[in-house]
Amino acid sequence: MKEREQWTSKIGFILAAAGSAIGLGAIWKFPYMAGMNGGSVFVLLFIVSTLLIGLPILLAEFVIGRRGQADVVTSLEKLSKGKKWNWVGWMGLIASFIILSFYSVVGGWILSYLIRSITGGLSGADFGGLFNDIIADPMEVLIAQAAFLAITVWIVQSGIKGGIERASRWMMPLLFIFFILLAVRSLTLEGAMEGIRFLFVPDWSYLTGKTVLLALGQAFFSLSVGVTAMMTYASYLQKEERLGQSALNVSILNIVISLLAGIVIFPAVFALGQSPTEGPGLIFVVLPAIFNEIPFGGFFLIVFFILMLFATLTSAIAMLEIVVSTGIRQKHNQRKKAAWIFGALIFLVGIPSALSFGILGDIKLFGGTIFDFADLITSRIAMPLGALAVSIFAGYVLSQKDTAEELNMNPTIHRIWKTLVRYIAPAAIVIIFVTWVIGL
Repeated sequence: MKEREQWTSKIGFILAAAGSAIGLGAIWKFPYMAGMNGGSVFVLLFIVSTLLIGLPILLAEFVIGRRGQADVVTSLEKLSKGKKWNWVGWMGLIASFIILSFYSVVGGWILSYLIRSITGGLSGADFGGLFNDIIADPMEVLIAQAAFLAITVWIVQSGIKGGIERASRWMMPLLFIFFILLAVRSLTLEGAMEGIRFLFVPDWSYLTGKTVLLALGQAFFSLSVGVTAMMTYASYLQKEERLGQSALNVSILNIVISLLAGIVIFPAVFALGQSPTEGPGLIFVVLPAIFNEIPFGGFFLIVFFILMLFATLTSAIAMLEIVVSTGIRQKHNQRKKAAWIFGALIFLVGIPSALSFGILGDIKLFGGTIFDFADLITSRIAMPLGALAVSIFAGYVLSQKDTAEELNMNPTIHRIWKTLVRYIAPAAIVIIFVTWVIGL
């Protein structure tokens, strides 16, 4: 049996953890969710949810993961000392499996657009019609989904040091460089300030229970909390690293990238008279049309979809790692085989989501497509419930000695964190979740 791997450096861990957080949640989902829910009010609620609820739970996952030094199921079994808390790990694994099954569909869309942007296939296209044609074409969406998953598996099969950390070390810096380049270009468009006002000047009429729930769900989705991804990554972390600083760094990076995504997208949307309420198709319909109308737009469009691919892959890697590490438990020599087997299973489970905009489009679950249903049960149900379970476990099951030794922080700050995970975070999750259920 191989010895359990560890990150080679603090920066490697932070980049990988930030990569898990900074994915489609920040770049694809955050802009369209903000666009559909009033812009600035959603942004403010998202930031508050991230810092007051997401960050404490993220830190709780770090504490549990590093304390356990194993896959999530084994860690929870060991730390609960005979109490039946391993179900949280299994729930996180199942949620990650489902998320990656539909997440990889969007990853496939990005690959399709990237290839077209490189070959000139997007020049002068009817982007609304093109997007609908792509997502409705069963052959294209399945091939693209399989290709995206193959890239993800190829990275994860190589392990922490040789695969995940190495990929994160070059993808994340490039992601930041590309983002800044695109933000500068977007802000130089005439009329761009209207998009900035939409993003940062509150319209309080959008302050509703639904908006609060969606912002909280976005905070969980974009931070990857509630599915044990961060617990899994922290299990590979050396004991001398400071968890509090790492959690704060990841949370701030996530907020910054989400805001940068808004700064890239909304000024361009308003400058060229497009609608910010386009929904999930915002980056596939509106943005290509915008880039098509500006000088050197073809180049910037290629850069944007490369950026999207990097961000999507870093999150997909984290989700597959949860499944693989739990699937092999302590048998690390089976990683390569397990990565390809689980990748194939995820692809099969994702086929209905991939086809839900085409030949399975008539099938509706709770008023939405199969893709929408998979998103519903994970980001709005499984992730909040998983986050609730993690906060209760860290607040009540883990001993004071366990948390104090892992956090190694000022006693006052430790008490504040304990209060947040014991009372504030659980109460907020329960109230908002119940409000959403009543409103269904």
